[in-house]
Amino acid sequence: MRVLVVEDEPLLADAIAEWLREETHAVDVAYDGGAALERLTVNDYDVVVLDRDLPAVHGDDVCRELVALGAAPRVLMLTASAAVADRVAGLTLGADDYLTKPFAFPELAARVHSLGRRSRPAAPPVLRRAGITLDPARREVFRDGRYVPLSKKEFAVLAELLRADGAAVPAESLLEKAWDEYADPFTGAVRLTILKLRRKLGDPPVVETVTGVGYRIS
Repeated sequence: MRVLVVEDEPLLADAIAEWLREETHAVDVAYDGGAALERLTVNDYDVVVLDRDLPAVHGDDVCRELVALGAAPRVLMLTASAAVADRVAGLTLGADDYLTKPFAFPELAARVHSLGRRSRPAAPPVLRRAGITLDPARREVFRDGRYVPLSKKEFAVLAELLRADGAAVPAESLLEKAWDEYADPFTGAVRLTILKLRRKLGDPPVVETVTGVGYRIS
C-alpha cells in the first residue's frame, strides 16, 4: 500500500514510517499539514496516518480538506487526547479510525493494514494464481508448494500483480504502490525487480510483459 504519515514530531514520524516500510508498505512523510495537503494533491494514497494536533494547518483541517476533495484515502487519526469527545469529533470530521498516543507500533501497523483493505476492492486473505500462493499476513510466497524468499519490494510488486487478477499492471502503478515519492519515475527499478521475481519464481515463467502496457501474471 501507499501510506502518508503526517506528524510534526520528526523522530516519531520517521519511526512510524520505518515500521510501516518493514511491513512492505511504500511510505511518504509530511511534518506539517500544509506539506500533507500538497502531497495529497499529487499522489494517490491508500491510507493517511494523521496527527490531529498539527501546528499551522491543523489535522482537523487536513481531514476536512480530504473529505471536501472527495479523496479516497482512509484516515487513521493520532492524538495525545484520550477523551471520548475528542475521538468522536475526529471521527465526525471523516476519520476512519482513531489511535491515542502513546501507542504500540504493532497496533498502529495492524490498523493501517485493516484500513488499507477497506480502501481497495475486497481481495481474498491469501492470493493465488498460476501456482503462486501469497499470504499477506505471514508475508510468505510459495510456487507449486515451494517456498520463495522475496525482498520487500519483490513481495509488494508480486502482490500488486496478483491483485490485478490477470489484468496488466503498468510499471508506473507498480512504482507508485511499491516505492515512495523519492523514486525516480525513469529508473529501471521496476524492470529489475520483475527480472528478479521471474528468476526466483522459476519455470515455467508466469510474469508476462505486455508490450506498451505493463506486466501481468497470466
